[in-house]
Amino acid sequence: MRAVMMVPGSTGAAMELREVPEPTPGPREVIVAVRAAALNRGEIARRRTLTRGEPVISGIECAGEVVALGDEVTTVATGVRVMAQAARCYAERVAIDERLLMPVPDAFSWEEAGAFPNTFVTAHDAIVTNGGLARGESVLVNAASSGIGVIAIQIAKHCGASPVIATTTSPTKIPALEQVGADIVIDVASVSAQEDIRHATSGRGVDLVVDSVGAAAFSANMGVLNIGGRLIGVGRLGGRHAEIDLDLLALKRLKLIGVTFRTRSTEEKLACTSACLRDLGRPLAEGVFRPIIDRVLPLEEIDAAHRYMEQDAHLGKIVLSVSNGPSAEGDAG
Repeated sequence: MRAVMMVPGSTGAAMELREVPEPTPGPREVIVAVRAAALNRGEIARRRTLTRGEPVISGIECAGEVVALGDEVTTVATGVRVMAQAARCYAERVAIDERLLMPVPDAFSWEEAGAFPNTFVTAHDAIVTNGGLARGESVLVNAASSGIGVIAIQIAKHCGASPVIATTTSPTKIPALEQVGADIVIDVASVSAQEDIRHATSGRGVDLVVDSVGAAAFSANMGVLNIGGRLIGVGRLGGRHAEIDLDLLALKRLKLIGVTFRTRSTEEKLACTSACLRDLGRPLAEGVFRPIIDRVLPLEEIDAAHRYMEQDAHLGKIVLSVSNGPSAEGDAG
């Protein structure tokens, strides 16, 4: 089968489409014929720093059809449309633990399904599990045009946040962010951005910040948080290192929480998926949530996909289509 390999080099990894053996399922695994997979920022960072070791298949989220079952699989059958957070999924086939699988909503295309699971589980983990969002609390979503930002807006809105405030550096993206549920969209390039955020909450400050920016937004985030506010760090697009005002941290009684899946065990990842489906599975099936697809490229154009992501011009997700799957009969969208 074909797969996109990260091949370590002295200045970082090269992305190469290679022929590799097909996977075989473990006792509780299924084999999924991948139809679409989506890019995520962590892959860019890993590619840049991977200078030694063996080549590895890239990718962390995908959608496709179940084509084979392990001996102990009990919850899914062949032919079912599924999506999942799944390592090494930039390939025509991937083995996935059955407990990580999420059903693809009927209305989702393959591209939408492939772009959804990682951002969906991450945003739920940030907003509900770690953020403890209560109905009526205010939420600020930074870098809201990112894949996780788009879903975070929708989840916050569904959970009763008010207002849901989104930030962007591109005024042209404001209508799209309003369309997915943001009550207020603020151009952070404006000199009055912080004051605009405070004004949106009648001077109280926001209760919860979902931040993908990191260092470049850290001071501003601290400044706009309400007393007892929570800052959930899901990304570091604007740098890893920031200074902290410990007086402000204490006086506002703030909580700073970091979220990542890179240091979680398999059982912890399974618990995150289970919690997400428990809380949001029904509205997902009813079509409450929907990803935004910026563009779709074939698997062999992985380099072009990475270059485009590095330009920071996209709105929503960049998706890779995998054409060498089973019959397209039954495709949605």
